[in-house]
Amino acid sequence: MSTFAANSRYVNTPTKTCTLPDGTQVNYLARRFVPAPESLALLGTYTVVQGDRLDNIAARVLGDPELFWRICDGNRELRPAALTAAIGRQLRITLPAGFPGPSNA
Repeated sequence: MSTFAANSRYVNTPTKTCTLPDGTQVNYLARRFVPAPESLALLGTYTVVQGDRLDNIAARVLGDPELFWRICDGNRELRPAALTAAIGRQLRITLPAGFPGPSNA
């Protein structure tokens, strides 16, 4: 059972344990590797307009502002604000890793 919400990028990331020299055990989240955008199923594109914010775009196109990370993954960007910095930029809207694309893709 995950301690993360179902819409979190970390929901399927395993937890690991490290034992320190004094015997104390420390739990931590394993590293999440960002998938290659080319491997993600494309749902469509979105053109950035003046005043756009990534959370608002995610709410509009994915139905949840907290899914902004999926747009980051689909565009190989670690800094969310960079995706809306250039007006007219085409953003890839993708499914998360592990999901097949639409049947008409």
